[in-house]
Amino acid sequence: MSIESVRAFFAENAPDISVIESDKSSATVTLAAEAFDVTPAEIAKTLSLRVGDRVLLVVTCGTARLDNKKARAVFGGKPRMLSAEEALEATGHPVGGICPFGLKTPLPVYCDVSLKQFAEVVPAAGSINSAVRISPQRMAELTNAEWIDVSEIAVPAQS
Repeated sequence: MSIESVRAFFAENAPDISVIESDKSSATVTLAAEAFDVTPAEIAKTLSLRVGDRVLLVVTCGTARLDNKKARAVFGGKPRMLSAEEALEATGHPVGGICPFGLKTPLPVYCDVSLKQFAEVVPAAGSINSAVRISPQRMAELTNAEWIDVSEIAVPAQS
């Protein structure tokens, strides 16, 4: 059902964007990058968080990590990740398919500035093998997201 709510969201709000599916799992950043032939950083991962009694979504680039100090300053409290069950209940999407589109209930969406380095990113689309290709700016516009800076970029190991 979750992927269908994402398809319905795009049919209504951005009919030019299609949900793409892979025959491989895209449930992690690494798997999604392989499945959709992009770098891990180009995956737009959606974090489902609770701050006090508020549930919210933060979309970051795939290689970014949440900086708790920055997040606490932006959200006015300590963020904690929702459990898989809580995330499914809040978003209607399973872990590995969580995205800011086609949500079960309206939630505040925040886009981290780490996404702005890319012309196009690949967020999940409601299932563990689906995604969309979208510009970060358009994703923010479609989800009424606020731009924030709450991440730290992981530096890749040199080989």
